[in-house]
Amino acid sequence: MEEPGFSASLPFGRFGPDELLQCYATGVFPMGEGRDDPRVFLVEPDARGVIPLDAFHIPSRLRRTVRAEPFEIRLDTAFDAVVEACAAAGRGREDSWINGPIRRLYGALNARGCAHSIECWRDERLVGGLYGVTLGAAFFGESMFSRERDASKVALVHLVARLKRGGWRLLDAQFMTSHLGQFGAVEISRADYLRRLRLARTLRVEAAALALPMSGAEAVAYALQPTTQAS
Repeated sequence: MEEPGFSASLPFGRFGPDELLQCYATGVFPMGEGRDDPRVFLVEPDARGVIPLDAFHIPSRLRRTVRAEPFEIRLDTAFDAVVEACAAAGRGREDSWINGPIRRLYGALNARGCAHSIECWRDERLVGGLYGVTLGAAFFGESMFSRERDASKVALVHLVARLKRGGWRLLDAQFMTSHLGQFGAVEISRADYLRRLRLARTLRVEAAALALPMSGAEAVAYALQPTTQAS
């Protein structure tokens, strides 16, 4: 993960869901130093990773996987479990920035309908997913996890498809990675990001579109459908 352009300790005793949403509205987001460290910091990267919704790419094999519907896709049925899974240690990820205060904050946002989880289930087991925050026509992706092959990738395709169906215009990935690059993610300047964010915040979306049923074939079609990106 790249070094942020700005980092400040958070006065957590006075920081709740309202303050967290205001952070997102101004291009700032919180992170923990470690899974067991109670401190929370605000960060504002010099460069921001975004996934342009009008240029989303799905590798060919993944398209076949999504269409085959190996998982049942659910929304917000196990939000806390998704966050916990994202925070858990795994191969190549011994520690996590998702600590106790972070989990409580995002749980509160989920209760308000401002944070959502896209979940992949198989045989009533949660096997993958992701979660993030929505504000206007911007969605801020926070973290994802997989317990079975491609589960988090399938969740991402379904997220993008639902965002496009509902009229979202900005998908913030926070930091650019090679993993996200395969989906068309790009790195933009802080100024460009803030300009896109200001526009997206003024737009309205069909929030119910996130939860409406969608087949695997529909998810691929919507995710690849041209749209008008916030610009």
